[in-house]
Amino acid sequence: MGYSAVVADDADAYLSFAAELADFVRPVVLSYFRTPLDVVSKSDDSPVTIADRTVELRLRERIEERFPEHGIIGEEIGGKPGGAFTWIVDPIDGTKSFITGFPLFGTLIALTYEEQPFCGLIDVPFTGERWTGKPGLALFGSRLARTSTCERIVDARFYTTSPDMFTGADAEAFERISKAARLRRFGGDCYVYGLLASGHCDIVLETGLQPHDYMALIPIVEGAGGCMTDWAGRPLTIRSEGHVLAAATPKLHAEALALIRG
Repeated sequence: MGYSAVVADDADAYLSFAAELADFVRPVVLSYFRTPLDVVSKSDDSPVTIADRTVELRLRERIEERFPEHGIIGEEIGGKPGGAFTWIVDPIDGTKSFITGFPLFGTLIALTYEEQPFCGLIDVPFTGERWTGKPGLALFGSRLARTSTCERIVDARFYTTSPDMFTGADAEAFERISKAARLRRFGGDCYVYGLLASGHCDIVLETGLQPHDYMALIPIVEGAGGCMTDWAGRPLTIRSEGHVLAAATPKLHAEALALIRG
């Protein structure tokens, strides 16, 4: 992606800080999990709780303290302008899972450079699992994460968070891919992208996502050897429209793109 050597060399330091952030908010997230919560619907009808807002505030405070010159974009509180670097955080990715007691929600922390994905972290508070990614490398905990070698849809294990997110032409594309796959499963939000990076599934298709939903995932999937783009095969940026395709290999990704086009 054209990162300078100096910027690329800084990736480990930024990921170390992202891990500190995740460690800091994990007990806060868990303190709210499976407790009575007031749930408010946002303008797009997605749910939000005091847990989401509290965790995002904690994340933003720490980022502003360490890197006051960096921008910040959060799911609940919006954006703070900055320079070349911008942090993008989703305090609880999978709020619907969170409020129904399902444990595979996550905290997402991304750092972008010139609006391009640079470093990413998926933290799964309930299980204690964590994926991190930077240019050329992804880790599951301290171990190398690698995608599978699957190259054909007919051999692929397919995931999406929910078939309900697809309507109209999007639903038709979803059916073409998911029914062509060897196995299809639903649920998991950010967790399934970690599974993809670790080789446990092969393709993920989603729509209607926001930058805070996908920017942290890109360095992890790509660092593990996979491909992650929009539905036209274009790189995902903070200005993308929310159609996301992630696949274990370039050949599988290309076949999925062809099915999307019909």
